[in-house]
Amino acid sequence: MWSLSDEALVAGFAACEPDAAAAFVRRFQARVFGLALTMVGDTAIAEEISQEAFVRAWRHAPSYDPRRGRVTTWILAITRNLAIDHLRSKRPEPIDPEACDRATAVWARVASDQEAAPGEDNAQVREALSSLPAEQRRALLLASLFGYTAREVGAIEDIPTGTAKTRIRTALLKLARDEAKEPIAGDETGGAA
Repeated sequence: MWSLSDEALVAGFAACEPDAAAAFVRRFQARVFGLALTMVGDTAIAEEISQEAFVRAWRHAPSYDPRRGRVTTWILAITRNLAIDHLRSKRPEPIDPEACDRATAVWARVASDQEAAPGEDNAQVREALSSLPAEQRRALLLASLFGYTAREVGAIEDIPTGTAKTRIRTALLKLARDEAKEPIAGDETGGAA
């Protein structure tokens, strides 16, 4: 089972094949739990989010479309959305800037392309994020990784909502410009979509 592609495991998962389901969970459990734990910061809640992510993946496996993205991206998006739902259910609390730095490292691992040389994309993501000024990096991570709205980012950072929007937008534009200049590993189009 371990030699099967991710897509074949999803198909087996959708068909309720026990071996495929077990292999699917084993293949992705560390990444799913790691992302959940990084986002919520509580082991018990991260375990619940991870379990729910696999339940949702099982329910939606028949509708998985490989043309829309890789399996890793799909299962981690489910996990991320569940973690965001949990975080939004709580009142906004101040986020330690060091938590954003730790989240950057985890997000870089999550975003890495399995087909690229090991660690190559990790380094690109870390480099791209580290090229941003700290306040833009924090605003972008709070919005994209933790799922906060611009208004919530403003409250957390103690800045006006407009300033939060500007920081997020400026960071995204800078990353997009940098990506257009340098092709991503495995992307023969030069980064243009």
